[in-house]
Amino acid sequence: MKSLRDIDISFPEQLNHYKGKVREVYSFDDELLVMIASDRLSAFDVVMPRGIPFKGQVLNQLAAQFLDLTADIVPNWKMATPDPNVTIGYRCDPLKVEMVIRGYLAGHAWREYRSGKRELCGVALPDGMKENDRFPEPIITPSTKADQGAHDEDISKEDILKQGLVDPDIYENLEKITYQLFESGSDFADKQGLILVDTKYEFGLINGEIMLMDEIHTPDSSRYFYKEGYQERQSKGEKQRQLSKEFVRQWLIEHGFQGLPGQSVPEMNDQIIEFISERYIELYENITGIKFIKADYTDIEERIKGNVMDYLAKK
Repeated sequence: MKSLRDIDISFPEQLNHYKGKVREVYSFDDELLVMIASDRLSAFDVVMPRGIPFKGQVLNQLAAQFLDLTADIVPNWKMATPDPNVTIGYRCDPLKVEMVIRGYLAGHAWREYRSGKRELCGVALPDGMKENDRFPEPIITPSTKADQGAHDEDISKEDILKQGLVDPDIYENLEKITYQLFESGSDFADKQGLILVDTKYEFGLINGEIMLMDEIHTPDSSRYFYKEGYQERQSKGEKQRQLSKEFVRQWLIEHGFQGLPGQSVPEMNDQIIEFISERYIELYENITGIKFIKADYTDIEERIKGNVMDYLAKK
């Protein structure tokens, strides 16, 4: 099963090349970035040994669609998607916080709540909530943007301003934009029979203007529930049907891996690789309502390089 896991591409005029857990980022000048979405799979801050066919295409095309849909709310970094796995965009000065917004008590927020905490990132949490209950209003629980290999950490608005991580006026705008993006994403999800549970947004600046960066409303950065049956499952105390990368984490946990010292990544055979690939395609089709068209994997690196070079030559 061929996948775009290990990328060996260079461009004639590139200045720098950064390899992240999932993406490869090339800079060409002070304003242009080329981002290739690989098929690498990361969980518990560990990159799995095998890639997932079409995962990069799924994430790249989802992000591109949502960047276009939200451009009326906030400008974003995207210029073009000349290839199914590539986005070309503006280089931004990244802000040092991620804006995490939660509409429901799930994931990390639930684990903190279950441990007895009633405050998250300086936000008070109501008593008497159950896992996956809806908050009275969405809450913003920011996190720091960790360096490579480190974990993001919760941080309050007060500490962000006290530490000077973001200018106060800019931060107020970030909060406003975050609420607007979440409302837009929630409305879109609702039309697809889904609930946008929580998500995160990354921002940067260009000449002092706020720009939305990276991916948005993808299953790697967001959590979705199926709307149908949500209330019934909640009233019965049953698990919610999720549409996110959580199913990968659960499979790893069931096979004894959570990224802890001394643990080994379980073997992923062709069957589980194909299953994960099919689930990512299912995610795409359910979130967008659009049939997923698999890109040609024959000479995929040549395809990507050729499409990028053609775009840059016309720019």
